[in-house]
Amino acid sequence: MNAVAPSSLKVDDANLADVSSLIAQLAKKGRAAQRQLAAMPSAAKATALHSAADRMRADAQAILDANERDLAAGRENGLSVAMLDRLALDEERIDAIAAGVDAVAKLPDPVGEVIDQAERPNGLKLSRVRVPIGLIGLIYESRPNVTADATALCVRAGNAALLRGGSEAVHSNRAIHAAMVAGLAAEGIPEAAVQLIPTQDRAAVGAMLTASGLIDMIVPRGGKGLVERVQNDARVPVLAHLDGICHTYVHSAADPKMAHDIVLNAKMRRTGICGAMETLLIDAQYSDPAALIAGLRNAGCEVRGDARIQALDDSVITASEADWDTEYLDTILSVAMVDDMGAALTHIAEHSSAHTDAIVTDDQSAAERFLRSVDSAIVMHNASSQFADGGEFGLGAEIGIATGRLHARGPVALEGLTTYKWLVRGTGQARP
Repeated sequence: MNAVAPSSLKVDDANLADVSSLIAQLAKKGRAAQRQLAAMPSAAKATALHSAADRMRADAQAILDANERDLAAGRENGLSVAMLDRLALDEERIDAIAAGVDAVAKLPDPVGEVIDQAERPNGLKLSRVRVPIGLIGLIYESRPNVTADATALCVRAGNAALLRGGSEAVHSNRAIHAAMVAGLAAEGIPEAAVQLIPTQDRAAVGAMLTASGLIDMIVPRGGKGLVERVQNDARVPVLAHLDGICHTYVHSAADPKMAHDIVLNAKMRRTGICGAMETLLIDAQYSDPAALIAGLRNAGCEVRGDARIQALDDSVITASEADWDTEYLDTILSVAMVDDMGAALTHIAEHSSAHTDAIVTDDQSAAERFLRSVDSAIVMHNASSQFADGGEFGLGAEIGIATGRLHARGPVALEGLTTYKWLVRGTGQARP
């Protein structure tokens, strides 16, 4: 079965030349569709998402063909191995993406949930109830699975989505979007509830960022440059996902085998994801630091270290100051030896992007100190930072990992895509 053309491409030709008008037109269609979506029963939204997942599986070959076009262009344009890995799809990954959509459909619908309630002395009954945010604008790079994840999460939480994917994945995004929309529309979801912007003109990003009153929230997923631009230029609320400078601290009381396994997995399982470890901190009292370095080197990782790490292995490259603040997304790791827990906490406070930081130790009191002290969105004990993922957290999927401090933190899924309203029920009260 061939993927259908996305209905959101049906825009006035004149507006393709005027990007601001195009974004306004799409946003107005999205807002109208969101009002219909918000009124739909939970079961109807779930059924539609299962339909979208089935359609994606049915259109797998069309999606793979589109993805191969993107991969070929990426190789020609010199994309890194890590970026190509982010971009690449195969049957297993498509099935996993579809399974994620199914998983979101099965999650409890947050819309309508009563957060809390109270009765005032004057008899007024108050409650706070979850409601959709409205129209969510997604600006993302490289990873075509975001098209499906964002669609599923937005629809389940009653939001419309306006998607602007990166040029690296343009054909993949269009194929996935086409399949998803076809499945949703077959079960009554308005086609304009999920729209993919039909132009790669960079001006579209600027138009989205200034669409105050039309787009209710912007979620950027991409490199540091994209996120900084969004935060600097947006006139719309932003749910920020900054780079993943993730640390693993191997404490003096770490089990050597556990430390070896976690360190290798945290860095080498997939180097191109935001939860990949980028800096390893080794306690000076840890029993076998050289084995950790050797394990990484044997796995093909380039190690950049401080003087004490270099003394363990003459193949270690001297780390520059910039290395401690770099998200490599590649088989490169910066490694420092620290004197104690306090030094590790200081290093993380100065260099972490507040995404995910982990400690490996058998000392429970040390672990609890680390968990309390590190102010990141995700803090782990005896686990690989690669678990920093909405699916692994039981959320079905994620729209991003928020590293800010407001509204939502960590993997943002259904609850993070809702706000609330107050309901006040009276019996004729008038304020004196």
